[in-house]
Amino acid sequence: MQELLITIVQGLVEHPDAVTVSVSEPDDRGVTVYHLHVAEDDMGRVIGKQGRIAKAIRTIVKAGATRSGEKVQVDID
Repeated sequence: MQELLITIVQGLVEHPDAVTVSVSEPDDRGVTVYHLHVAEDDMGRVIGKQGRIAKAIRTIVKAGATRSGEKVQVDID
């Protein structure tokens, strides 16, 4: 899932080398949290108008995780 998230976001931003993802251990509900970090200039590109791009990114990652039996959450930091 981490590679999927990085690939999607690097295609959206102006500084693809600044994209990093840190992964938290699954919590008591079994949810793994992916923390997405991008350059300050690219934050608006990742979030989009009214959060539409961020919602789409989360939907794609959750769909991929569901296929592999995982529960994930994407946080944009």
